[in-house]
Amino acid sequence: SAVGGRLHVSMVSATRPFAFEYLGTTTRLIVTPLTDRCYQTLLGAIHLNLGGAPEGPAGTGKTETVKDLAKAVATQCVVFNCSEGLDVTAMGQFFKGLASCGAWSCFDEFNRISVEVLSVVAGQYLTILDGIRSKKTLFTFEEDEITLNPTVGAFITMNPG
Repeated sequence: SAVGGRLHVSMVSATRPFAFEYLGTTTRLIVTPLTDRCYQTLLGAIHLNLGGAPEGPAGTGKTETVKDLAKAVATQCVVFNCSEGLDVTAMGQFFKGLASCGAWSCFDEFNRISVEVLSVVAGQYLTILDGIRSKKTLFTFEEDEITLNPTVGAFITMNPG
C-alpha cells in the first residue's frame, strides 16, 4: 500500500516501508502455515521496533526464514555467525554499519556468546532502538555520531543444547 507517497508492506496490523533493495533473482522458501505465522510474528516485532528470536532444532530453517522475510520486503539481511571469541569492539563497528544503512541482521547461534559479551551487545542494540523510538536521524553510538536509518532490525537464532 502507498502511505505518504511511499510503498509499504502490510501484514496483519504491521506495516513497514518497502526498501527497494535489489537482491537478485534468488530462490524463495515455500510458504507453509508455520513460515507464514513466523513472518507475521517477525514483521509485527519489527513494526514495534523490536527484534525476533525464532527457536527450534538445528537445520529447521530459522535463519532461512528470517532471510526470506527480508527478501519479501526488499531489505538486505546480513547473517552473523556468533562464536565464543566474539569481540565487543567488532560488534560495535558492525552495529554502526547496520544502523547507518538500515539493514537487518540475523545473529546465528546467539547462545554461543559469553554472558559478559552478551551484556555489552544488548546495551549496544538498546542504544540503536532508543534512537529509533526517539525518531532521531543522528545519534551517538559509542562516542561517534552516526546517521540512523530506522529500518534497521536484528534477529537471533539459537540451537538447543
